[in-house]
Amino acid sequence: MTNQKLPNATAVLVLGILSIVTCCCYGVIGLILGIIALVLAKKDKALYDANPQAYSNYNNLNIGKILAIIGIVLSILYLLMTIWMFATFGLEGMQDPQAVQEKMREMMGQ
Repeated sequence: MTNQKLPNATAVLVLGILSIVTCCCYGVIGLILGIIALVLAKKDKALYDANPQAYSNYNNLNIGKILAIIGIVLSILYLLMTIWMFATFGLEGMQDPQAVQEKMREMMGQ
């Protein structure tokens, strides 16, 4: 009996990596990719749990799941930072880097 590969393990790994790479796209893209990776990982984990001897690439699935979780956390942090910056500086303020620097200095008490 030859071991087959889990159907979504490579996709979960790739999506986990992409969720980290794209977390700086206002946090939205990384969050979406991370959630998709976790959903696919859950499906493959159920397959693996049903018959662990039949599958050989569980390691990729596990690593992809960990990367997806990291990507989700980073995306949420970046999204919260973006929301805070828009609430603090406004849209016009965000388009003027010098105004942002000035406001940040004021906030830091310098």
